[in-house]
Amino acid sequence: MDKKAKLPSFLEEGLRILEEAKNQDIVLRIMGSIAVRLHCPSSMNLIEKLDRPITDIDYVGYEKQSNRLEKFFQEMGYVSRQLSYSFRQMGRMIFLDPDTQNVVDIFLDKLEMCHTVDYRKRLELDYPTVPLAEVLMQKMQIIMLSEKDVKDTIVLLREHGVGDTDEETINIKHIANVLSDDWGFYHTFTTNLGKVKNLVAGFTILSDEDRIIVKERIDQALEMIEDEPKSRGWKMRSKIGTKKKWYRDVFSAPK
Repeated sequence: MDKKAKLPSFLEEGLRILEEAKNQDIVLRIMGSIAVRLHCPSSMNLIEKLDRPITDIDYVGYEKQSNRLEKFFQEMGYVSRQLSYSFRQMGRMIFLDPDTQNVVDIFLDKLEMCHTVDYRKRLELDYPTVPLAEVLMQKMQIIMLSEKDVKDTIVLLREHGVGDTDEETINIKHIANVLSDDWGFYHTFTTNLGKVKNLVAGFTILSDEDRIIVKERIDQALEMIEDEPKSRGWKMRSKIGTKKKWYRDVFSAPK
């Protein structure tokens, strides 16, 4: 089976799990590349052209429901993967479908990788995915930005405008507030967004209109982030800059 043939199965299974979790009052939200697809239905043709495969199903849930999540996925036919102490400390659960070998990755409360994306008080703002602001933050917190993350970001910014609401809009006001207290995350986020802007020209399958819209929205986002008042801690850390490491090293969990 080729990569494109796998695409619907991940989407369908991701939504099947989500719906059953909802029926059992378990809070789960889809994140990552599947979230981009679910939130960008008008961009499916662009997604196909970009040839962005899905390799697993990513969720965010609540730490307080971790015991219920363990039991829930076992009932759904999944097998829990044993993780090292460091990954358990990161608040992460991984399950495997023994029949399809599909992997389900669950982050509890937060995504703690190169930088921290805190989902607490934000999960109920959207369904079936995390809010668009968090989708973008997940992509932009990565130090070694990959081509697949660039593609997801282009699609996200092509279909959705930026602003100060979570209603089918990338809430840059919320992102700017988070970054205004964390210089390290600010530096990585803005640097990566600038990289995406520069890389847009290299995607020949994009139309001139696509490029203009994505670049304009990146400029708008960066302007809003710069305009947000910064905390005292942010200002002090900014003076040190990249002379001191500003991110965490991330190692892959076994899957």
